[in-house]
Amino acid sequence: MQYSYAEYVPILKALADETRLKIVDMLSKGELCACKILESFNITQPTLSYHMKILTECGLVEGKRNGAWINYSINKESIGAVKNLLDDFSTNKNQSQSSDYTEKC
Repeated sequence: MQYSYAEYVPILKALADETRLKIVDMLSKGELCACKILESFNITQPTLSYHMKILTECGLVEGKRNGAWINYSINKESIGAVKNLLDDFSTNKNQSQSSDYTEKC
């Protein structure tokens, strides 16, 4: 899936927070219940809910209700899109494509 630059902004902002970055890392190893995520942090449940809301709204994480708790997992499509964006930044592009940005003023 290819996003516009504007669609990447909420995803990159979500990843710019240390707690959310750690949550994404935890979820990269498999689905977790919110209670298990909470055990790894010194934060309250409402604070975790705030972070999970940001991660789910930007599409990095998906939640599935299981009784009183929610099980969270990585949205591999969104992670793949971010990976592709970063890979694209690091590849050598055709000189004619990059000349649009490097012409002298």
